[in-house]
Amino acid sequence: MSLQERDKKHLWHPLTQHKIHPNHLPIVSAKGCILTDDKGNEYIDAIASWYTCMYGHCNEFITSKVKEGLDTLDQVVFSGYTHKPAIELSEALMDILPKNQQKIFFSDNGSTSVDVAIKMALQYHFNQGEKRGKIVALEGGFHGDTFGAMSVSGLSVYNGPFEDFFIDVARIPIPNKDNIQVVIDQFETLVKNENVAAFIFEPLVQGASAMYMYDAHLLDELIAIAHENGVVTIADEVMTGFGKTGKNFASEHLNNKPEIICLSKSLTGGIAPMALTTCSQKIYDAFYADEIGKGFFHGHTYSANPLACNAALASMKLLQTEEMQENIQRVIQSHKEFNTKVKDHPKVKSTRQLGIIFALDLNIEMERYGNLRDKLFQHFMRTGVFLRPLGNTIYILAPFTISKSELQKVYKSIEQALEIV
Repeated sequence: MSLQERDKKHLWHPLTQHKIHPNHLPIVSAKGCILTDDKGNEYIDAIASWYTCMYGHCNEFITSKVKEGLDTLDQVVFSGYTHKPAIELSEALMDILPKNQQKIFFSDNGSTSVDVAIKMALQYHFNQGEKRGKIVALEGGFHGDTFGAMSVSGLSVYNGPFEDFFIDVARIPIPNKDNIQVVIDQFETLVKNENVAAFIFEPLVQGASAMYMYDAHLLDELIAIAHENGVVTIADEVMTGFGKTGKNFASEHLNNKPEIICLSKSLTGGIAPMALTTCSQKIYDAFYADEIGKGFFHGHTYSANPLACNAALASMKLLQTEEMQENIQRVIQSHKEFNTKVKDHPKVKSTRQLGIIFALDLNIEMERYGNLRDKLFQHFMRTGVFLRPLGNTIYILAPFTISKSELQKVYKSIEQALEIV
């Protein structure tokens, strides 16, 4: 029996309607930017396996650091204990995080990092005798699948069955040059008249909303209003963190820094699941008290797993190398050249880029072409490229290490798609 048939017997895959999509392609190995299936076919991983393997799959520098620690310390409870990999990771993070970030809390994945941030914000006010229970979020945002993260997400296709059970959330439009005053007025009304605890946002790029991009200076205005009114600001950098926007963090594009930042995805270079919720000293100080009940009683069994810490530390060392920074600039420039080539194509409605993130919208009504996303996906796979279109949006978020020839193959596959769709 093939791996694909064995898969069908017991496995339930994420984000999948199995009656419509019963088959899942077995991947047996990965190296660099290449995924290899059970029949020997190769595919360029042009989305870095959901933005995790930014230094290429099975990067030898990262795997060697994990192997070094494997025989020394595999796992230890992080409540009441500490260890060198976590300490070194915290020190390395402080060198690159926005300077207002001073404390680091570990969890398991992007969704849990957001749940931690929401709980931090709510308890921050509670510990100071304030009852604030409302969260403000941007329309169209996506922050994860656990309940707190779902509550602040705006994509109802994921959240419909659960909305009656969510925490109290108000949504405001994404600011743009045409609506900024309306958004400011709406936001000010909320923070002045409602018990708003926190404002959460994906800085500059909304990943699941087809890589929607918006301007830093507009977000800056909202953050300033939040801070003026004692509202905790939370930047969900699970997707944007660690170099993807051309800076270490999207928050570096902002003048007004968030008080809490959520990180995961490429944190460990795709080697192991791990997440961080970082915060300012001010947030931490609200929990620092003689009363035990003011402590932050949240924990995960594998918090600060030493092997994941080793992977994260190695990943950050790679990110800071001259070679990796040159790779990032090379990809950025290559995307700009590709954009010049395709932006005026009659099938292209619009294009956008921030750092190594590139997206184009097809000038096609999806209803006319049936399930366009599936047709595009199948085309890309036939040409040896792994891309996951979001509706009628095609985006690239490839590993920093992708070669010039691999990137050109990705571009060629997209150009072919424009002709055959």
